[in-house]
Amino acid sequence: LNWNPIMVEKQGFKHFMLKEIYEQPGVVRSSLDAYLTPDWTADQGDRSPVQLGLDDSLYDHLNAIQIVACGTSWHASLVGKYLLEQLAGIPTQVYYASEFRYAPPPITAHTLTIGVTQSGETADTLSALDMELKRRQALNPSDRPPILGITNRTDSTLATLANYVLDTRAGIEIGVAATKTFTAQLVAFYMLALDLAYRRRTVSLERLEAIATGLRQLPSEMELILESQERYIEELAHDFAETQDFIFLGRGINFPIALEGALKLKEISYIHAEGYPAGEMKHGPIALLDAKVPVVAIAMPGDIYEKVLSNAQEAKARDARLIGVTPMNDQEAQEVFDTILPVPAVEELLSPILTVIPLQFLAYHIAARRGLDVDQPRNLAKSVTVE
Repeated sequence: LNWNPIMVEKQGFKHFMLKEIYEQPGVVRSSLDAYLTPDWTADQGDRSPVQLGLDDSLYDHLNAIQIVACGTSWHASLVGKYLLEQLAGIPTQVYYASEFRYAPPPITAHTLTIGVTQSGETADTLSALDMELKRRQALNPSDRPPILGITNRTDSTLATLANYVLDTRAGIEIGVAATKTFTAQLVAFYMLALDLAYRRRTVSLERLEAIATGLRQLPSEMELILESQERYIEELAHDFAETQDFIFLGRGINFPIALEGALKLKEISYIHAEGYPAGEMKHGPIALLDAKVPVVAIAMPGDIYEKVLSNAQEAKARDARLIGVTPMNDQEAQEVFDTILPVPAVEELLSPILTVIPLQFLAYHIAARRGLDVDQPRNLAKSVTVE
């Protein structure tokens, strides 16, 4: 029997990254079970659909939110911004922690600061939060809202800096390129946005119930993608082993997923990739397009679906190979895209947790096809503890 401890730890998967992609439904299910109020319905309006265990002081007199993060956590925070603004109605800004530290915005009262780092040890994020704590000493105590940390390590340095910590509950992640910790951060932002929306009464109880129901269905829908897509994407990756450039397009809540898809490809395959809002393509990036530059576009049902398809057709007219992350059995999308990476048809608000999975698979299998070290890509570290 040919085996070793590392292979046992990988549970038969070739790489930790692939194993962690497959662990995502369980991670989402675990977080939902931990934070969603069991069997909550709109008839139970006297209690929140979410139980985060956070003190009421976190929410008192909240006028704005600012989020500091790096890398993949920054992309998760952009999804968080969309949720916090669209559901809870709170103006939200997302900053690169390295930029925030040296060019912070003016101090404003009643502004919640959130630090997002999977390890809880990211140097730039910790430095930005430490600086913010010191800046707030000039405010009256009643105007100093607490700091919230979102992390996968509740025993980290972040936990000592933040007043409250939201545990993403993803478990140990070995692969340097974040997969399940990204998805777990998305779930944390869904939970926070739902809780704030309930407390602020910015959406109806019936709407909250519909979102909670949709969230509970996501793990099984994620499993469907894992079961149906990997072999297909593995074959598709053969076409791109020598590709030098990729463009990823998204709009609205899926624009950050386009950024994340591009980052994953850069990190582990060493292929130059860029993510753009689909509507910005004709403001410059379209000049890059030809038959050698594949374009991946995320087009999910919603207000901007037709717009994304129109943007994709512009790319196709420049001879770019067009790959679409779209709903299963969508005839209109099948007529536009050369290749479809189908996902279950869910409402756009919930779709990022699904649309990211084909992009993770695509990056993984292109890198594996190129014979690269997927789990330990060059020049990268799992936790960036220096500035």
